[in-house]
Amino acid sequence: QDGPQRKKRKSEVAEVDKQLDILAIGTAVGSILLYSTVKGELQSKLDGGHDSRVNCVRWHQDNCCLYSCSEDKHIVEWNTQTCKVKCKWKGDNSSVTSLCISPDGKMLLSAGRTIKLWDLETKEVYRHFTGHATSVSSLMFTTVKPMNENKPFDGITGLYFLSGAIHDRLLSVWYIRSDRKEKNAVMSFTVTDEPTFIDLTVSEVKEEPVKLAVVCRDGQLHLFEHILNGYCKKPLTSNCTIQIATPGNDGDSTPNPVPILAAAFCADKQSLLLVYGNTLQPIIEKVSLNTTESHVCLIRDIQKVLSLKTDVALTKVKTPVVNSDTKVLVPGIPGHSTAVKTPSLGKEKKKNKRKPGDTEESIEERLEALDIDVSKVKTPGGLPQTDSFAVLLVQGLESNDAEILNRVLNTRKENVIKNTVARMPIHAVIPLLHELTKRLQGNPYSASLMVRWLKSVFTLHASYLSTLPDLIPQLGMLYQLMESRVKTLQKLSRLHGRLFILVTQVAASETVQDVTEVNQTAKLVYED
Repeated sequence: QDGPQRKKRKSEVAEVDKQLDILAIGTAVGSILLYSTVKGELQSKLDGGHDSRVNCVRWHQDNCCLYSCSEDKHIVEWNTQTCKVKCKWKGDNSSVTSLCISPDGKMLLSAGRTIKLWDLETKEVYRHFTGHATSVSSLMFTTVKPMNENKPFDGITGLYFLSGAIHDRLLSVWYIRSDRKEKNAVMSFTVTDEPTFIDLTVSEVKEEPVKLAVVCRDGQLHLFEHILNGYCKKPLTSNCTIQIATPGNDGDSTPNPVPILAAAFCADKQSLLLVYGNTLQPIIEKVSLNTTESHVCLIRDIQKVLSLKTDVALTKVKTPVVNSDTKVLVPGIPGHSTAVKTPSLGKEKKKNKRKPGDTEESIEERLEALDIDVSKVKTPGGLPQTDSFAVLLVQGLESNDAEILNRVLNTRKENVIKNTVARMPIHAVIPLLHELTKRLQGNPYSASLMVRWLKSVFTLHASYLSTLPDLIPQLGMLYQLMESRVKTLQKLSRLHGRLFILVTQVAASETVQDVTEVNQTAKLVYED
């Protein structure tokens, strides 16, 4: 018989309450930061567990343990009181991207390309689940009790869990069986784009449906409501889709979609918290849950809310007063890049309004107007103009305009590339490197052009890049891309050599066949 339960000491209760105020943040260098939300400061740092980027962290619900997974293929169990590694084991043959702890706290789901269910006591694999072609980005249990209440419950058998993967529009639901026969998903939910945020209400009884909220990359929110009851062949579509748009009441403006960033169910399970707008200044709103309509569009005027204001007392940067007649030679800090407007704003607005009879300029004409030929333009006082390619490049990076970026980055002249990189502002160097890294993964012709730009950036801005404290995470993807290309260079060289020999031999054999046969009869034949 079990003895009476030991009373928790005050220090233990305080320690558990303290853990509720700590936010665990995984970093790109492999460490984990424990941030106190009450104090607003860094409490401690967990080091020595991972060698690469941390992909997911999960708190254990019953003790002070923390579980993390990383690109280095390992899972680490941490003791947050001592900030030491409690246990470390290999989770997959590739990077481990997601974790989830079972409701009873005795099992752990981990996922890379395949999903594994671990016994936390023995650190051995209990079940395998296969079905995703790409890396799994999210894992969560959908039930806390088995639907079949007649069978004894061991804490894990009979539960359902949900998984989603990158570049995958299907969310899979898995059933944990007592045997090892079934390894495929029992049902799936379909959405319009790759899921970026998922939340659900856990089903506690058999008749209670699971409510699922999925935010997609296209900015839409899909709501599902389904009772989990075994296998379902067809993918289930959403009961309701929610979008947000601006009103567009003015005659000149048209309604624009507002992306939804995240959504979460409230405690009553009858309302939702929506996060929308931009990531710099998001808007959080509570809305009632209504799935009777298949499509809902919420009209929100976010123009005034999203206008960013900086308190002058909180910033040390002083913006100089620049006249409208002042010539800006090279784009520098934000204070020098634009001129201060004069008080006569009303006259300028009337002057800039387009008349009904005027024709609107096309994008091509506007780009041609921006493309200034320095040799043809003569400025008063002999002041030189900023290189038009540098201006276009900065505008394309800030607006993420593919047409402008293609026009600038597809140039092949070394002199133009070098001058453009030399004239561009310092704050645009990192965005340019990110854009070049993305384009390096494209076709070989584009990659060869991007290498020229990279060479100029590293040559001209090496001193600036060496001063950045977060240079390794900023350029980590570019470094890995270059490393993978270099590793395959030797194999490609060998393949090129072998193909060259084969092609040469085939060409030589065809040439030999075309040559007329020479009479090779012996001049002297000796018979014994």
